[in-house]
Amino acid sequence: MIVFEISLQESGEIVREGAICRYGRRNCSLFAVCKLQTNPYFCFMKTHNGMRPQDIVILLKILTIKGQHWQYRDLAASLFMSISEISESLSRSHLAGLVDETKKKVRRQSLMEFIEHGLHYVFPQIPGRLVTGIPTAHAHPFYSRKMVSDMNYVWPYADGPVKGQAIQPLYKTVAKAVQMDDELYKLLASIDIIRVGNTRELKLALLELRKGIL
Repeated sequence: MIVFEISLQESGEIVREGAICRYGRRNCSLFAVCKLQTNPYFCFMKTHNGMRPQDIVILLKILTIKGQHWQYRDLAASLFMSISEISESLSRSHLAGLVDETKKKVRRQSLMEFIEHGLHYVFPQIPGRLVTGIPTAHAHPFYSRKMVSDMNYVWPYADGPVKGQAIQPLYKTVAKAVQMDDELYKLLASIDIIRVGNTRELKLALLELRKGIL
């Protein structure tokens, strides 16, 4: 165990190493598993490397399964990941309070709070060069019917249908995985709207994410 001094404002800022926790367990439970010592300003947090982009992909995939019985190997196969990657990811999500003790039930409200208030700061994205790929963000078919834009955003993929500015996906296999799961595709495209930070589309993206998550 490593001692961290941490701080969270009531608005839900991300835990920062070396800050001071003035609000106690209730406000830091989303991002750290804490055990208060005699001094209420200190918390103990299990050693781990923090959340990684693929953790969001895995949590959203679990939600698209909609309560069906699944095993780690099922997630691994559908997301083109290894079983060990799935296991390690769900352990991180458990420490962050985003799944329950079984590591199979997503804490939907906590996930939505993280996506809405923290995702843009943790996993931001700046569109890159023109490439062939899978449409994402406002270029996703759902959003493109509602918004007009001069430029597509795409996940780089050699067999993709369009050209656009490159958006690096949350995990390297996302472009393949979404071709087998339309719901996951829409959720991850919505996530990219938040990552890119386009205010115009943000309200609609959050609305669609709430529908899919809560």
